Amino acid sequence: MPARIRLLAIAVAASVLAAGLSGCGTINEKVSAGMGDYIPQWAGGLPGDAPPRPGTAQYDAWMKERERQRLMPAADRSKEGQAQPPASSSADAIR
Repeated sequence: MPARIRLLAIAVAASVLAAGLSGCGTINEKVSAGMGDYIPQWAGGLPGDAPPRPGTAQYDAWMKERERQRLMPAADRSKEGQAQPPASSSADAIR
């Protein structure tokens, strides 16, 4: 095999490997962002008190509630926070 063809084969092989490796990196980034929602908390998933994902209806409602609480006087905020039950239970984390 002449040296020129050999160098060309090595360059092509290195390019194919680099393209494959970079493709796996972008796929894993997208998959891992979505998979965190489905992994239970006990297995390392999102905690039960984590805010909802941006762009969802739950996120918009959460932001409105947060803004409402921010505009409240501090004395009213502490009373309201103690009276409300937790938003999610351990059963929600398992789904």
